[in-house]
Amino acid sequence: MIPEGIGTWLRRRRVKSGPHPAVVFHDKVTSYSELADRVDQLAGALQACGVGFGDRVAYLGNNHPSFVETLFATTLIGAIFVPLNTRLSGSEIHYQLGDCGASVLIVNTSLTSLVGGLGSPPALIVVDDREPGDPERDSDIDDYERLIASAQASSLSVPAVTLEDQAVIIYTSGTTGQAKGAVLTHGNLTWNAINVAVDYDLVSTDRALMISPLFHVASLGMGCLPTLLKGATILLQDRFIPGEALHAIERLGATTISGVPTTYQLMLEAPEWAEADISSLRLMTCGGSPVPQHVRLAYQERGLAFSGGYGMTETSPGVTLLPPQHAGSHLESAGLAHFFTQYRIRDLTTGKLLAPGQSGEIEVRGPNVFAGYWENEAATRDALTDDGWLRTGDVGVADPDGFLQIVDRIKDMIISGGENVYATEVELAILDTEGVTGASVIGVPHPKWGEVPHAIVTLAEGAELDVESLVEHLSTRLARYKVPRTFEVVDEMPRTASGKVQKNVLRQRRQNQG
Repeated sequence: MIPEGIGTWLRRRRVKSGPHPAVVFHDKVTSYSELADRVDQLAGALQACGVGFGDRVAYLGNNHPSFVETLFATTLIGAIFVPLNTRLSGSEIHYQLGDCGASVLIVNTSLTSLVGGLGSPPALIVVDDREPGDPERDSDIDDYERLIASAQASSLSVPAVTLEDQAVIIYTSGTTGQAKGAVLTHGNLTWNAINVAVDYDLVSTDRALMISPLFHVASLGMGCLPTLLKGATILLQDRFIPGEALHAIERLGATTISGVPTTYQLMLEAPEWAEADISSLRLMTCGGSPVPQHVRLAYQERGLAFSGGYGMTETSPGVTLLPPQHAGSHLESAGLAHFFTQYRIRDLTTGKLLAPGQSGEIEVRGPNVFAGYWENEAATRDALTDDGWLRTGDVGVADPDGFLQIVDRIKDMIISGGENVYATEVELAILDTEGVTGASVIGVPHPKWGEVPHAIVTLAEGAELDVESLVEHLSTRLARYKVPRTFEVVDEMPRTASGKVQKNVLRQRRQNQG
């Protein structure tokens, strides 16, 4: 049987696109032939370390060629790739490593402090991610390069991976307070990449500037994988600095770029904006939340329109896209369903399917919809309908032509600078504080990040809220972007007859306060 998994893509590209640039990083160009060779070597090295079919290999690091190499090497041998969010706290990372049972962790030098004291598997492989020429760069600690150099690609054994096999686990914060690992198959990622390539008309001459972290499914699924599938070039940026991103567009001739509204707003506000030449861009994709009007108009003056969209980790992630030609006429829309994906709207109360113009829960079906949550059958059952559609937990309404508008978030998710913040997770952390008897977290507008968490708490009699101590406590439990920026003490929470907190009332109160 011929292997079908995404790990074989580069082997095919070695023949079809050998000398063509695959990855550009700090001006170092890696061709498809070179990338395929390194992936083969790394795959053989991982096998020599005992990694087999179905084992988990985790990666903790910023955008770097080793991320791409690890992804393809891991999936080539039938193992499962687990990218970790670098913005999480050490305890969150330890939880995810333990939950997925990773046998190997590849980690950037700058982040080794987050995984100190593991004391047991996974085995650590350190990548020195400092720039070439950096005086602090130390080849003695670069386990990764030594591993590749010592590998024998000729000893590599490639299993018959199918599209139904598990490829990637991406953790998504859950409303129960613990992150859940969404399992994406080789087929999920392949079909999502095909959706993107078809709907965005990707070509092999495209040059995709990757300014968003690859550990996010949006950057991975909407940028990296479709670009490499087409034999085009990814321009990796290890960190997002607005001015540097603008220079990179011009210097590297970027044709596509993806981000969140905050990304584009920060670039617009950068001093370099006035003189920046971004005329090479032909496609700007944006997700997470609507683009503010002043940002949209500023790019429009440069002859550019945003292609928005809607998706989630469980859909690999694309559900809909708003083509640039429709951006002006459908400003509030998340667009049309991707080519090989469908959505429908179901009434929240009756469960009946709804006609255009009626709002209800968005449900999704397609070959890009995930296989379930890692070792969590209950959560998987809750996520899928009896006939196999994914319950998104989001409320939407479609027009007669199929353009989807996102109305509300059933799960009270907050999107801050493109990062998902689930209120329940933050509330549980706040409740684990002496003197706090109740906690509710809502999103409030923020000029830079779109929205940030705001916490409303009730206290025990005689207790006082020490905000500084509470923030310090939360910072040990949560990623920084999840920690509320502001706190408010109330005598009691507004509740329904069944005892549920009425967050709509809390939001209205906050809005009235200005």
